[in-house]
Amino acid sequence: MRVFLDECVPQALRKHLSHHDTVTAAYAGYAGLKNGVLLRAVIAGGFDVLVTGDKSLQYEQNLTGLRIAIVSLSANAWRLVLRNIPLIVFAVDCC
Repeated sequence: MRVFLDECVPQALRKHLSHHDTVTAAYAGYAGLKNGVLLRAVIAGGFDVLVTGDKSLQYEQNLTGLRIAIVSLSANAWRLVLRNIPLIVFAVDCC
């Protein structure tokens, strides 16, 4: 499965998703892309899952019918993400 980590997500999360093809925004060349432009680029790039810390994405974009799973983190501070790694990995694995 191809997983895309939005630039607002701690990049250290990538090593915990190493059993997937996990790519960061910077590595993919998508750094600086926002909202709809980023979402379209990620879908066009063939990613299966978008992991983001953007809590307003669902309100700003029409997500109906998109062929991508979105895992939205409620916090993006590393200490909080680290405590919830098992839940995040489970959410990505279920996509």
